[in-house]
Amino acid sequence: MIETPYYLIDKGRLLGNLQRIQRVRERSGARVLLALKCFATWSVFDLMREHMDGTTSSSLNEVKLGREKFGGETHAYSVAFARHEIDEVARNADKIIFNSIGQLNRFKDRTANLPRGLRLNPQVSSSSFDLADPARPFSRLGEWDPAKVEGVLEAITGFMIHNNCENADFDLFDRMLAQIEARFGSLLERVEWVSLGGGIHFTGENYPLDRFCDRLKEFSGRYGVQVYLEPGEAAVTNSTTLEVTVLDTLFNGKHLAIVDSSIEAHMLDLLIYRETARIEPNAGSHRYMVCGKSCLAGDIFGEFAFAKPLEVGDRLTIQNAAGYTMVKKNWFNGVRMPSIVLRELDGSLTVQREFSFDDFVTSLS
Repeated sequence: MIETPYYLIDKGRLLGNLQRIQRVRERSGARVLLALKCFATWSVFDLMREHMDGTTSSSLNEVKLGREKFGGETHAYSVAFARHEIDEVARNADKIIFNSIGQLNRFKDRTANLPRGLRLNPQVSSSSFDLADPARPFSRLGEWDPAKVEGVLEAITGFMIHNNCENADFDLFDRMLAQIEARFGSLLERVEWVSLGGGIHFTGENYPLDRFCDRLKEFSGRYGVQVYLEPGEAAVTNSTTLEVTVLDTLFNGKHLAIVDSSIEAHMLDLLIYRETARIEPNAGSHRYMVCGKSCLAGDIFGEFAFAKPLEVGDRLTIQNAAGYTMVKKNWFNGVRMPSIVLRELDGSLTVQREFSFDDFVTSLS
């Protein structure tokens, strides 16, 4: 039995998402890039590259990872590139997208050999949470004034517009895209490509995939542009679990179970957004608060129902532990880093990576 904690990536479940992505590529004509800021576990890139066109990044390190481990088309984007890294970014990218006109002008000469893009901020989004809202007041994410953008059109060939966030509502996506067209349509028809970013949950159950594809194809034809999508969570949703073991139980007004993992170290995104983890089937007459083993008082996965009382040594499976989870894992409290395990398409398990004390030491100085 594999020692916990470990992330378990189920290639069969991952393939289901990838097949939906393939369908979008074929029906809509859109090119699809994996957003490495969300998921960068390169041990499954061999499977993903069969159904995706490349990667998009948020830093020099991600650009290089995409180029070296995924291949295909490599897009480079950053909220702000540093002067000392821009040449290396350009060497590893097929397209470079600037967040601001200032950055575009600063590095225009040093990226003359690349197709360049500019991020637009339409000032509308699907996010209801200020922390994740790219269109929040005073947002630094992209340019919003069409008149200013028109002044630099000769220096770019495309745009990136990322204003969706966990958007599973096609009608909302459609309405926001119409708002983008109303605001920037005269600019869109003067470029060669437009990335609509990520945050569109088009691989979700019951999502109207054909309507989505037809809308993308219509948009592409109207403006004569190649459309790109940049899924992160949509590519890996429900493909990965965090496997943990109960180390202790106690009662302090509620029944508590402490596991050999930590939400702050291993599922940080949930802590940041104050969301509860998911354990299934979450049914039964025995209710426990499942807690992490770090010293943080709020290191709590959530409260869940079980069919029988939990005991030391019981294994628990925490769902949906891929997107914005594995990329944020850290060594807080020196808690053991989860191994990375693959469930192959034939059902067998492969321990892809284990982390040691030496990894902990070398993460510091």
